[in-house]
Amino acid sequence: MQPEDILATYDQVAREFARSRDKTLFERAWLDRLLAHAPGRRVLDLGCGPGLPIARYLSDRRASVTGVDGAAAMIELFAENLPRAEAIFADMRGLSLNREFDAVIAWNSFFHLSPDDQVAMFPVFAAHAAPRAVLMFTTGDAAGTPVGQVAGKPVYHASLDPREYRGLLEKHGFELISFTPRDPTCNGHSVWLARRAPTV
Repeated sequence: MQPEDILATYDQVAREFARSRDKTLFERAWLDRLLAHAPGRRVLDLGCGPGLPIARYLSDRRASVTGVDGAAAMIELFAENLPRAEAIFADMRGLSLNREFDAVIAWNSFFHLSPDDQVAMFPVFAAHAAPRAVLMFTTGDAAGTPVGQVAGKPVYHASLDPREYRGLLEKHGFELISFTPRDPTCNGHSVWLARRAPTV
């Protein structure tokens, strides 16, 4: 399993993934923090998948959600599940929408990229983040490239060392709000939350 296989894999298993994906909203506390820190309600959801439960939860809280996914089957499901949201079929790598958002989220998506592609995503995050916007993403808690499973198919994951993420955030104009590795209140997810520094 290589990172180049991820989008094709999610295309194959999209509907099974959507059926089996945990919808108990164990992410709720982090999503509430995202909205509480955001200066507005324009949200860019990178690797949005089928939109349930995260994008639906944000939308129900008056967020205007733009979902982006590079798997065609996933973005089709997103459009079905959130017909009033904007759905964009695109690879997050190199994304250039030429507009800014109040919050950028890459929940359980960014970590499917190779280490080099993760590094290259930080200018993309910055380009789409308005001043004082918030950025939230999940990673592993240590450097490595484990292979997991989704709907019975192997899927690639990668993480940098947390010190590298801290450096990349600072380099690209983000102030770290918090990093919680293996959050026991969030099914063991390692979650980053940062704020775009205001422009001078």
